[in-house]
Amino acid sequence: MTNCTQSEKKKNLRKATGSGKARRWTVLTRTALGIGLSVGMVATPKFARAQYAGHVSSYVVDVNSGAVLSQVDPDLQRYPASLTKLMTLYMAFRALRAGDITPDTTVPVSIHASIQAPSKLGLVPGTRFTVQQAILGLVTKSANDAACALGELIGGGDEVRFANMMTQQARALGMSNTTFRNASGLPDPDQVTTARDLSMLAQHLVQDFPEYYHYFSTPMFAFHGRMIPNHNPMLKTYAGADGMKTGYTDLAGHNLITSAMRSNVRLVGVVLGARSNPQRNSMMASILDQGFAAEGVAPMAPLHPPVVLARNTRRHGRVAGGSSAVFEVAEAPTGPRRYQPVGHGVKHHSVASAKLRMATSRHVVSTKKTSRHQKG
Repeated sequence: MTNCTQSEKKKNLRKATGSGKARRWTVLTRTALGIGLSVGMVATPKFARAQYAGHVSSYVVDVNSGAVLSQVDPDLQRYPASLTKLMTLYMAFRALRAGDITPDTTVPVSIHASIQAPSKLGLVPGTRFTVQQAILGLVTKSANDAACALGELIGGGDEVRFANMMTQQARALGMSNTTFRNASGLPDPDQVTTARDLSMLAQHLVQDFPEYYHYFSTPMFAFHGRMIPNHNPMLKTYAGADGMKTGYTDLAGHNLITSAMRSNVRLVGVVLGARSNPQRNSMMASILDQGFAAEGVAPMAPLHPPVVLARNTRRHGRVAGGSSAVFEVAEAPTGPRRYQPVGHGVKHHSVASAKLRMATSRHVVSTKKTSRHQKG
C-alpha cells in the first residue's frame, strides 16, 4: 500500500471531520441552541403523557380562599386544545395593561394565520382587524386564525416566539407542568398541561385582570356583517356562570373551564377529557354544585331545561367503540363562507336568526376531516 503524504493525510482528516471553520460553526450553533433552550425556552418533558381522551381529570377551587374543593387526577398531563387560548388572552391582557397595545391596535393577518384549521373567522391574508375583535373572536368562536394573528402581533411576528413567551409566563404563574407550542391549541404532541395548572391560569385571569374579565361573558359580537355567537353553553345554562372557555380535539377529548359566582363565592371548575359535550357540561355542573354546597351556598336551578343543550349539539359519524362524536355548533350560518366588509352584499344576521340557525342547521362533516381540526 502506498504511503500517504502529509498533505494527503490532512486532506483525508478534513474529509472525515469537516473543516476547522465548519467544526467551529457547529460548536457555535450548538452553543447558541443550548443558550436558547436555557434562556429563551422552557424545557419540554421528554415524553408527553397526554393521551387520555375519555378519562376525565377535574378540579374545583374557591378563587377567594384558594380552597381546593374537589380533584380527580389533577396532575395527569393532558392536551389543552382550545383552552390554550386562555394563555393567549392572558398575554393580550398583559400587553393591554402595559400599554404595548390598545383595543384599537390593528392586527395584520399573515398567510400562516389565515391557513389555520377551523374553528376560524375566515381572515384573509394581507388584511387587518383590531385587537378587540381578536379577543372577541377567541372568547366566542374560539377562532384559531385570530389566535395565531394575535400571537404573532405580541410575539414580534413569530408564533413560535410567542409560544415560548406563553410557556415562560406559565412558569411564572406556577404552571410547572404546562408547555405551549402555539397560540391556538391546535394539536401538537409537546403542548401539554394539567387540570391543576389550568385552574391556576383561570384564577389569575379573574384576579389579575378584572377590567378585562367581562370579555368572557360576551354573548355574541358582529364581525364583517355577521353575528358570531358565544358557544360556551354554561353561560346559558348554569346559574352564576360568567366565563371561561371550551375546547376539543380528538386526542384531548372535550374540555371545559367554567368560572361561576353565587353569593359572593367564586369557583373555578376544570373538566378535561370528557367523551362528549353533554357529558362534559353535566360533569361541570355537578362538580360546581358540589363545590358551592361545600361552601355553604344554597343550590340554584338551571337557567334552561336540559333539552336546550341537546338542541345545540350535533352528532357527526362514529368514533372508536361505536359511540357518537358530538361537536358544538361554532357558528350560525352553515357551510364555508368568506367574510366581506358590510356594504358588499352581505346581510346582517339578527340575533333571532343566528339562534335559529344554531338550533336547526345541519351539515355533514367526515370523521377524518374533524380529526385534523379543533373546535373551541
